[in-house]
Amino acid sequence: MNSTIRRLPDAELDVMQAIWLCPPPVARADIEKTLQDTHPMALTTLLTLLTRLSEKGFIKIQKEGRTARYTPLISRKDYLGQQGNRFFHQLCGGSLPAFASALCDSGLSKEELAELRDLLERNAL
Repeated sequence: MNSTIRRLPDAELDVMQAIWLCPPPVARADIEKTLQDTHPMALTTLLTLLTRLSEKGFIKIQKEGRTARYTPLISRKDYLGQQGNRFFHQLCGGSLPAFASALCDSGLSKEELAELRDLLERNAL
């Protein structure tokens, strides 16, 4: 992945997370249903965020009569990879000890850190 994917504001990322959870193309109702328990929002807010995501190149909007369907143009894996790389280089200065310290101080449980260690040791990432 060579191109830079810009960091999304929290509300837009919430909508993208919902889109990534649904099989594409995604109906607005499915996005609303996915968001309702954790990030409920007004219809106008959701439509504004979907328009912004389209303008930023994160999704494609396909009009079908009076409805629309939304298809992600950037995968969750690519977004996470880019943002992880950004965190490592910009915030940790490319330092592995600083990165490891940030992970340990992030609130991850000992079990989660042990799982990460296991994944690294098995080269399963």
